[in-house]
Amino acid sequence: MTDYSVYNNPLITRYASKEMQQAFSDEKRFKLWRKLWVALAESEAELGLPITKEQIDEMKKYEDDVNYAAAEAYEKEVRHDVMAHVKAFGDQAKSAAPIIHLGATSCFVNCNSEAIIIADALQILRKKLVNVIDKLKNFALKYKSLPTLGFTHLQPAQLTTVGKRASLWLQDLCLDLENLEHLISTVRLRGVKGTTGTQASFMELFSGDETKVKSLEKKVLEKIGALLPFPVSAYPVTGQTYPRKFDYNVLCVLSQIAQSAYKFANDMRLLQSMKELEEPFEKNQIGSSAMAYKRNPMRSERICALARYVVSLPVNSAITSSTQWLERTLDDSANRRIVNAQAFLATDAVLNVYMNVAENIVVYEKTIEKHVREELPFMATENILMECVKAGGNRQELHEEIRVMSMQAALRVKGEGKDNNLLQLIEENKKFAAVHGKLQEILDPQKFIGRAPSQVEEFVRDYVNPVLQKYSDLLGERGEVSV
Repeated sequence: MTDYSVYNNPLITRYASKEMQQAFSDEKRFKLWRKLWVALAESEAELGLPITKEQIDEMKKYEDDVNYAAAEAYEKEVRHDVMAHVKAFGDQAKSAAPIIHLGATSCFVNCNSEAIIIADALQILRKKLVNVIDKLKNFALKYKSLPTLGFTHLQPAQLTTVGKRASLWLQDLCLDLENLEHLISTVRLRGVKGTTGTQASFMELFSGDETKVKSLEKKVLEKIGALLPFPVSAYPVTGQTYPRKFDYNVLCVLSQIAQSAYKFANDMRLLQSMKELEEPFEKNQIGSSAMAYKRNPMRSERICALARYVVSLPVNSAITSSTQWLERTLDDSANRRIVNAQAFLATDAVLNVYMNVAENIVVYEKTIEKHVREELPFMATENILMECVKAGGNRQELHEEIRVMSMQAALRVKGEGKDNNLLQLIEENKKFAAVHGKLQEILDPQKFIGRAPSQVEEFVRDYVNPVLQKYSDLLGERGEVSV
């Protein structure tokens, strides 16, 4: 039951998936801390420190049984979340209490768990991004040959096709996936580096034996890597934390995904205003509390709203990265708890809605055809001129004649609100006798779309399908819109 007496984050209550919420949950974080402490203790024991099997077994017994109430009570007392959990873990694994967190700094659990959480969350986004690509691909192929007005400066331009326009949305997402894949390949853990990254505490534990200290990090990484679905490595050098520049890189890729979604959703809003395309609108959905007839593009508007938030976040992370004084300053902590998680939650929400819209776009072909028919005569004037010149006409004289008629027709459309009568004017003009009776053939919209259908086919074949084949095991997601 929602507690309505306090603020509730809408990313949790309205927008983000349960899967992404769980990826950033405290439960996941604190259980990762315990797995890291177990891996550290096991590795230290294997390298000769006096840690017994019984101590490690007792830690493993409570690895997934976090006593949250005890940890919360300790944090109020010590004002330190990691030490609170060390104490709470020690209350359960009593024999291991003296060796939990041995030689480590808070960032051993904080930074390593955060890198793992981010890596998992990136893979959730990859799955959803691939599914949006799949749904848009199907739409692009279905409408690859349907002529529609192209627009530059939001003014009618040469024809394109509905599917070709969709291929532009699709290409944006494919570029985002390339960047996302690269980012995933660069995820590293902080490793076992000690308080300021020098490993001095571990050098003390192992009596100055550098070989054992290096082996300790390798062993911990191997043990943690065995629990994860992706290969792990560590930054070669760190201060107290992993480089905060990594967070900035993450938010930049999330911003790029949001930018692509924003472009798509804005285009949908424009096209829905023109009554050419429409996002799904449910039977009992209300578009306006005042205007009962309205069918507002609320899904596309939601994409834009959430995407705008994500696009705004990288600058915040850039400031955090650039103000980490010397080996570290703690003004990153509270900021990152908010920014990183909410960037993922919002991007997840954007892709959920994008999936829903992309697989349910309604196309009003007759309206599209009507708009093409209204504007195409202006665009076809050069073709008409060429036909008449080939029949012996004077290009300059014909050009002036058709220019005057075009202005008359445009004035009729804009000034009088009437239909475009340019074709009628041409049919009635004896200087254009060569095309009389041929205008409908000359104005076949299919003759004005260039290679658009082939471009869509080639793009899907050469670029999109290989991606979908690579990630075929991720396909089948549906975009759910809860409210």
